[in-house]
Amino acid sequence: MKKNMGNADRLIRLSVAALVLILFFTKVITGTLAVVLLIFAGVFVLTSLVGFCPLYLPLGIKTMKKPSK
Repeated sequence: MKKNMGNADRLIRLSVAALVLILFFTKVITGTLAVVLLIFAGVFVLTSLVGFCPLYLPLGIKTMKKPSK
């Protein structure tokens, strides 16, 4: 499994996940919407930590910078 996420992508995903958690714990989002967003936040955290997004693979997306020579 090769990494396909750059640092900016990973940071944005972690920030979005943190925002969802804050909104959940302050009860701004509740119910089904909260559950769905918490699942997405969990996926964002997991993919950020691993550096690989499975959805990027079939779409041919890579947000990593190419190594400079």
